[in-house]
Amino acid sequence: MKANSFLKVVVMVAAIIVLGGCSASASKKSNGERNIQTTKVRNHRASKKVATDNANMQRKNPAMPTRVVKHGTKIRMHFGKTVITGVLNNSKTAKALIAKMPYTVSESRYDTDFCGTISPLPYNKSEEHYGWLNGDIDYATDAPYFTILFNGEKTSNQYGSQVNIGVITTPLSKIRHLHGNYNVRIELDK
Repeated sequence: MKANSFLKVVVMVAAIIVLGGCSASASKKSNGERNIQTTKVRNHRASKKVATDNANMQRKNPAMPTRVVKHGTKIRMHFGKTVITGVLNNSKTAKALIAKMPYTVSESRYDTDFCGTISPLPYNKSEEHYGWLNGDIDYATDAPYFTILFNGEKTSNQYGSQVNIGVITTPLSKIRHLHGNYNVRIELDK
């Protein structure tokens, strides 16, 4: 009995050594291979378009959205009895959404945003970027999602397929205090 248990332990230790050795040797690369891979990663990051690129921003009042859209189309989004105002920019995607208004989208709250599936909208590939600014209204091209982002700006650059179509114009706390699911009616603000 003891010999059988001892043999099982020896077999398990040998398996761990062999498997550990295989994965360790598979991950070893020559200095040349590591340098090429590191350069590719750096070049990819350098060419990656992010939400802050060419954005008009305010940083003085963190209670308000970061992005500032001075000229655009004013909208109202009805989350039940709560109205969130915003302004859509002049992008191809924003104009396509405006043409559908009034429009209702089913939105659910998550840690960083309210998000819901929308009928596909046209967009310019050159406007796609990584990340968002708090308060952004974005169209996610990979789903398609209509999303209102209110948290997570500092770590958002890991998420791609974003096209900014506008920004909310109310304090961020007004949307952060909402919870649950809503049929959000989006309409022009007259």
